[in-house]
This record gives sequence, C-alpha cells and structure tokens, in this order.
Amino acid sequence: MLYLFARNAEAWLAENNLDWAFKVLYQVQFRALAAAGLAFLIVLLLGKRTIRILTRMKIGDTGATDAELLRAQAKSKANVPTMGGVLIAGAILISCLLLADITQFYAYAGIFVLLWMAALGGVDDYLKLTSARRGSGSRQGLYAWEKLVFQLGIGVLIGLFAYTHGGAGPGMASVLNLPFQKTYLDQAATVNPALWYLPKAVFIFVMVLMIAGMSNAVNITDGMDGLAGGISAAVSLGLCILALVCGTQAWAQYLLVPYVQGSEELAVMAGATAGACLGFLWWNCSPAQVFMGDTGSLCLGGLIGYIAVVTRQELVTLLMCGVFLLEITSVVMQVGYFKASGGKRIFRCAPFHHHLHLIGWTEPQIVARAWIVSILLVVAALASIKLR
Repeated sequence: MLYLFARNAEAWLAENNLDWAFKVLYQVQFRALAAAGLAFLIVLLLGKRTIRILTRMKIGDTGATDAELLRAQAKSKANVPTMGGVLIAGAILISCLLLADITQFYAYAGIFVLLWMAALGGVDDYLKLTSARRGSGSRQGLYAWEKLVFQLGIGVLIGLFAYTHGGAGPGMASVLNLPFQKTYLDQAATVNPALWYLPKAVFIFVMVLMIAGMSNAVNITDGMDGLAGGISAAVSLGLCILALVCGTQAWAQYLLVPYVQGSEELAVMAGATAGACLGFLWWNCSPAQVFMGDTGSLCLGGLIGYIAVVTRQELVTLLMCGVFLLEITSVVMQVGYFKASGGKRIFRCAPFHHHLHLIGWTEPQIVARAWIVSILLVVAALASIKLR
C-alpha cells in the first residue's frame, strides 16, 4: 500500500516537495530488500508474544516417531509449541501488501497461494494442537488425501489463471526453459519456432506438480530445529534474484532467459519470504522455542513452486532445492522399498536427516551442513543461467 500510495499520489507529492521521500519505492530492487527487512522485523518483534499465545493454546508437538533411537529427542521437544508458521505467513502478507504492486496479477495470485496454503496448514496444525483438549477420539490433523486435494486444487486454479494471463498461447510466459537454452525474445517477437511452448494442460500440470511437490518437500524437511527455515531462506534469496532477472527486460535479454512481464513483483514476495524465514530462525534455532508446523512449511513450499513456474525457472529452482528433493525422495524410496521387500529398509530412518542422526551426526551438524549445501546449490543454480 505504501507503493500504491506513492504511485497514485505522485503528482501531489511532487507539488508538495515530498516526492523525494517516496521515489526509492519506484525501484523494485529496493522494495525487495525493504520487504526482506520488514518481514524480518515483524517476526522478530512479534515472536515472543506469538509463542506465549501458542503455548497457552496447547500443547506442542507430540514428538511421535517410529524410530526408537529418536524417541528421547522427540520427547524433549514435546512441549515446544507449533503453528509458528502464522508468523512467517503474516510477515510475508504484511510486507507484500505494503511494498508490492498488488494490482499486478502475479503479485495478488502469489498472495492467494500464500493464504490458501497457510490456511490449509493452519487447519491441520490446529487439529493437532487441540486434539488433547478435545478428547482421545479427536482427529490428529487432516488426512493425507484431504491435504493433497487442496494442494492439487490450488495448483490447478493458479495454473489456469497464470496461463490465461500469460496470453493463453505461445509466449515467454509458457515457454519450455531448458538448461543452456537461449529463450529470450524481444517484445516484437512472440513466437520462435526453435522454442517449445507448453500447452495449457501441460502448463497447469507443471504448476500443480511444483506447488504440491514443493509444499510436501518442505513439510517433510521440517523435522529439526532451523532446518527447513534456513534452507527456505537461502532458496528464497535465489528466487528473489531470478524474479528480478526474469521480470526486467534488459537483464533477461543480457542473460538470454525468458522475460515474463510483471514477474518482477515476485522479487518483493521472495524477499519478504527470505526475511520472514531469517526472522523465524531467531526463535526456531536450536533449542527451538517454536516450530513452524504445516502452517509455515506448506505456504513456503507453495510459494517456491509458484514463483519457479511463473519465472519459467523450474529446473533452476529444483537445483536450488536439492536438499528438499533429497528429503522427499528418501521418504518415497523408503516407503516403496519397505512395501516391495516385505519390511526391509534402505535408510535407518526417513526422511534422510533422521538417517544422518542415527548414524552419528548431531542435530546442529546436520542443520548447519544442510544450510551450507543449500547455499552452494543456490550459487550454482544462479551461475547456471549465464551458461546459455
């Protein structure tokens, strides 16, 4: 709203010699950095009060696990409140409303994804938080199929509207962007026979896959103090740079990547996400005072997947999210092999971070090394867009 005020009152501000104080808001790069700082401060300042409220509501994480060696650790965290993702989602929302151009389709569609996924995770967390208060027969959160239905639903809706907004036909908003491929076109060229353009059904499928897949990947990774939050902060910073590149015609032309008009506003959202995650780490670092729960993990993963598709940088984003992919792949492999082999396991425990814990790595070691690997993957992914 600050940005919209500056734009709508531009003439009045100039007449009253006040435009100097708002001109900086016209630069999306500044607004992305400001959104990161604002989101960080919101989480930092409201963290202690939110933790007190969540603690009064409940109840904390149950600490349930099927691995005997992990139960002692899980019990030590049983009284730590969860649902701290309300801090993350709230900080992102406030920062975007103040600093993003929410009249742009990609900006308000991103806010819709944020609210949808946070609400879905919030319902799941609330059922878990209050199960003890509601009795032994109460539901322990949403069923897996219920969450999946809503994850797929938002993917279909956003994919359909994003494809239509991009021109409902061949263009940069639906181009298939592969590694080492030159995909930039100037404004005069809308179709290049050398490029592949995704049909509507394929584009929607990719959006569904990225939103549902990344939200579940972040959710599975959220199992140690600071693990998912730190990785999400690194990935979000990478997405902020990608959104600036893909939404700025001169930068897209220089790097020969798809130019998607209007996607630069997603840099503000990605910046706010990074700031919110860094602020959350203040309260979530070991020993954690609060967990993000599904409220935070689902909305973070959903935003990562959404921004990746809009900027046409799915493969680059997947490289940045290598740790998330390793975690969800370890679960799929473990479950599949367990069923196929009649009870045998590939890992001592899944997700993979628990396997590392059981073979002797300490929790701080696992988290710090996951952060290091993620930062290196983000750097490698950003460097790859120059190789065209």
